[in-house]
Amino acid sequence: MAKDRLGWGAAERAEIGNHNNNGSWTTIDRSEVPEGRSLVRLILVYKRKRSGALKARLGVQGCAQVHGVDYDQTFCATMRPTSLRALSAIANSESMRMRRWDFVAAYLQGYLENDEVVYCHAPAGYATVGADGRPRVCRIEKP
Repeated sequence: MAKDRLGWGAAERAEIGNHNNNGSWTTIDRSEVPEGRSLVRLILVYKRKRSGALKARLGVQGCAQVHGVDYDQTFCATMRPTSLRALSAIANSESMRMRRWDFVAAYLQGYLENDEVVYCHAPAGYATVGADGRPRVCRIEKP
């Protein structure tokens, strides 16, 4: 059990590190958030993979968002297994070489439209305090 606790902590730090390396957010003082804007809450979701690996993913607490106010569309580009099999068959029939990519944080490569701005609380355990004594908040730069 103690080993799992250390593993979950490492998975959490790796996830936060991916976001920091990607420049997913900028921390700002709470006073910089426009009046009337709500802050969404970030949550960590933990999962044990079939291989036994421990994963942590940072997400937005969706139940706190209102369609049309906080967001107006959702989209995540993924490849279906049938598409991968078809591409593999074509590559094989044409004697082409296929490479394998393992995108650890592929979901971090999205972007926000120019007029989209999302403000959120810092992830639990990673908040810093601003000059006004209140916890700083995150302005999302990349989803």
